[in-house]
Amino acid sequence: MKTFIRKYGVLCALLAISLTAFGQAGYIKAKAILAQYLLEDAWQQTLDDGQPHKPWDWADTFPVAKLTVPSQNIEQLVLSGASGRNLAFGPGHLLSSNLPEQPGHTILGGHRDTHFEFLQYLKAGDELVIQDKLGVTHHYKVTQIEIHNIETDQIQDRGINQLTLVTCYPFNTLEVGGPLRYLVHAEKV
Repeated sequence: MKTFIRKYGVLCALLAISLTAFGQAGYIKAKAILAQYLLEDAWQQTLDDGQPHKPWDWADTFPVAKLTVPSQNIEQLVLSGASGRNLAFGPGHLLSSNLPEQPGHTILGGHRDTHFEFLQYLKAGDELVIQDKLGVTHHYKVTQIEIHNIETDQIQDRGINQLTLVTCYPFNTLEVGGPLRYLVHAEKV
């Protein structure tokens, strides 16, 4: 037995560490998949009665809209608030901006390596569709794409009937955070 442990001890330890890491990754993935079903259920309840519904009892957010990008075959629920906790489950509505059913400027934020990774492929003229909590769809056309430095620039209120999608920039980098933001502006059509 001692010979086995000497020969294969390191291999067994590495195998145990690998299995633990894969188990944790599987748990995180399973939690994310389950969350999407719970979010869809909460959104359907919201469409049914126009009231916000939390996806699970201890959630500090709820779906406020559904974002569809036909050219990318993307459908995502938008959550109330754009905190790090919320953005782990989907794009978030910046609370300082208007909701889609209100006239004004709506701003949505998302992570560049998950829900808003597709922003890098959008171009002027692409269609964005937002379904609000009343089930009304709002159609937008991408009008401008720009990069801002949050240390020196401010996102300007673009007036009524405007939508801005925001994510960190550059895409496909290992650097976390940073001052650059990728903005996709769209106007209601």
